[in-house]
Amino acid sequence: MKNIAIIMGGYSSEYKISLISGNVVYQFLDKTKYNGFRIHIFKEKWVYVDANDTEFPIDKNDFSVTVDGNKITFDCVFNAIHGTPGEDGLMQAYFELLHIAQTSCDYYQAALTFNKRDLLSVLKPYGIKTATSYYLNKGDAINTEEIVAKVGLPCFVKPNKAGSSFGISKVKTIDELPIAIEVAYKEDNEIIIESFLDGTEVSVGVINYKGKVIVLPITEIVSDNDFFDYEAKYLGKSQEITPARISDEMTQKVSEIAKRAYEVLKMKGFSRSEFILVNGEPHMLEMNTIPGLTTESLIPQQAKAAGISLEDLFSNSIELALNN
Repeated sequence: MKNIAIIMGGYSSEYKISLISGNVVYQFLDKTKYNGFRIHIFKEKWVYVDANDTEFPIDKNDFSVTVDGNKITFDCVFNAIHGTPGEDGLMQAYFELLHIAQTSCDYYQAALTFNKRDLLSVLKPYGIKTATSYYLNKGDAINTEEIVAKVGLPCFVKPNKAGSSFGISKVKTIDELPIAIEVAYKEDNEIIIESFLDGTEVSVGVINYKGKVIVLPITEIVSDNDFFDYEAKYLGKSQEITPARISDEMTQKVSEIAKRAYEVLKMKGFSRSEFILVNGEPHMLEMNTIPGLTTESLIPQQAKAAGISLEDLFSNSIELALNN
């Protein structure tokens, strides 16, 4: 029996979703192969939480925990932290230093994909299309005329390094720009402002399944809100249609692009890329490397459509990490 630490929580606005994802992993872990341990990672504490919700502090020197005098170490870490420090490379680098296997991509890939600006810049030479964008760092002068001249209206103002659609605004008039920029700065000190892409939004999961990179059935996102924001993503304010209502030709096209991005970046573990399909051309918005794993989340929905159970999905991740 392998000891599996399921890390969840994190330091960002996404910690509540991460706790749900982590508990789903814990619930569906194959109990005949693995001993699951729920590990909460917060700024103020790293703790193992047992079945009675008793907390035991984690020794950060070797990522071990002592329970009733017994020291427990872990064969593998299942990373279910959305946002920092689980999705931006910090935990990946820490586990690499400790030589502990973990289920997500390596630290460089995590840091790169977490930064939307840098990710899209790296993928552009491979023919992957994106929205027109304008970048701001905190403290930069804000020239609203210049921004609108480049990206047009409406446009989207987003934190550059944050997930789960926190801090995103759809801006319809030039007067709304300064407020939207302030909202985004609450989440991050870097901002990406993108042109509005009018098309079909799809989410494409790519995983390494039993040693082979596969694209899962694609999900079409139809938001009840103005765009796929936090409410749409997590509070049921959207329709998620798997498989997407797009042509076979478009399915193949966007699948190939998502797979190319996964392979170009030498990804491991899960990836979920978001695209807008405009005039027959997929435009990439971002790539998530620790996507939601709640039973309603997109990757579990897509795995189910592919005939892969959650138990199998999670076991596959652990086995790949252990045999890497």
